[in-house]
Amino acid sequence: MSLVVVDASVAVKWYLQEDRGELTDRAIALRNKYEKNELQFVVPDLFYTEVASAIWKAVRSGRIPRDSGDRALLLLTQREFATVPSLKLVDKAFQIAADHGRSVYDSLYVALAVQTKSQLITADESLANSLAARFPVKWLGAAF
Repeated sequence: MSLVVVDASVAVKWYLQEDRGELTDRAIALRNKYEKNELQFVVPDLFYTEVASAIWKAVRSGRIPRDSGDRALLLLTQREFATVPSLKLVDKAFQIAADHGRSVYDSLYVALAVQTKSQLITADESLANSLAARFPVKWLGAAF
């Protein structure tokens, strides 16, 4: 079974499907592979906060009703993906961010992929384009 780092941009597509398109379908297909035990996910602890924040933003802006936000958060937290503390990644993440002009938040996921010798799958095309040549980062749109 392959180990994959997924970032918040992928997980948000699982729960906020109001603009369902190809990337949402790909994100759901990736999650389905996890649910069938074809993949194992690992995330930094920041992942849950980032996804919850995106869900809250959707509730606050009226894109989804509060009960949908509550349900999404419950589904998210029930998954209990393998989680690595950001503290163990922050030094490498800072170096990646400083060397490549990315945020430390994004770089935490990249550092985790490097540390676990796995691949980061992201829906952030800009992140993938800027780092894929040097790090194990793949854009969700090209992941399958």
